Amino acid sequence: MLLLWILISTITSGLITILIASWLTYKVFSKYLNHMVSLSVGILLSVGLLHLLPEAYQSGLVNQRILFSLMLASLICFFILEKIDILRHNHHYEGDGHGHLEGYDRRKAGRGGISILIGSSLHNFSDGILLSAAFFADPLIGSLTASSIIVHEIPHKLSDFVILRNAGLKLKRSFTLIFFSSLCSSLGALVGYFIFQEHQNFVPYFLVIASSSFLYIAMADLIPQMHEQKSPIETLPQILFVGIGIIVIYSITNLIQNHHIHDENHYHVTSSLCTK
Repeated sequence: MLLLWILISTITSGLITILIASWLTYKVFSKYLNHMVSLSVGILLSVGLLHLLPEAYQSGLVNQRILFSLMLASLICFFILEKIDILRHNHHYEGDGHGHLEGYDRRKAGRGGISILIGSSLHNFSDGILLSAAFFADPLIGSLTASSIIVHEIPHKLSDFVILRNAGLKLKRSFTLIFFSSLCSSLGALVGYFIFQEHQNFVPYFLVIASSSFLYIAMADLIPQMHEQKSPIETLPQILFVGIGIIVIYSITNLIQNHHIHDENHYHVTSSLCTK
């Protein structure tokens, strides 16, 4: 049953992001991208710091010093991956107002279209493994992780569409290529499921890696984009949408904690009655 939920989450999240990305137009993309980036920052930071990391540290399965060391190593690895163009989230497109010369993004897309697909496939595969770990820790945490991936991946997939279109690919072919790239997350989820089924003590390590991934993307990729808008009129909506993302995840965190406390109290009361 858990495997079914994991596969449903990976497939539906991929379809949702691709359908929304293919539906949006350049004008809509230009108008709402900054808000989506800000919302993603709030959600990624909150899920990473309020759910994934606490779940890993509270598992009690491994030494916390090892988990912190893994977190440091993960952040450095993500930096290296970004340097070699495997982990890159380019949200620019032809005529996006960033001051590039005409044809800049088109030429860049022509050189990098294939590498974008390879990088996205590897990224989706790793997302599938990390999502599987989150579901093994707690189905609610898995659902939150899937939701945060969807929110962040919408502008990412949209930028993939724009890059491939700038490279000369038709919309239908771009959709097909990106769809097969997104299926790599299901493949990663399958690999993760069979790994964690036999070795559940690996789950805290992958939760730390997932958290590190969310933190790195938010801090090194998305927040620098937010700094490109410097006027107070542009900054206030950014703060608002970051706050909305944090409030949503924080509220869900409280609901989960209250649910767990209620279940534990019910268990203790039932146990005491049974002993009497």
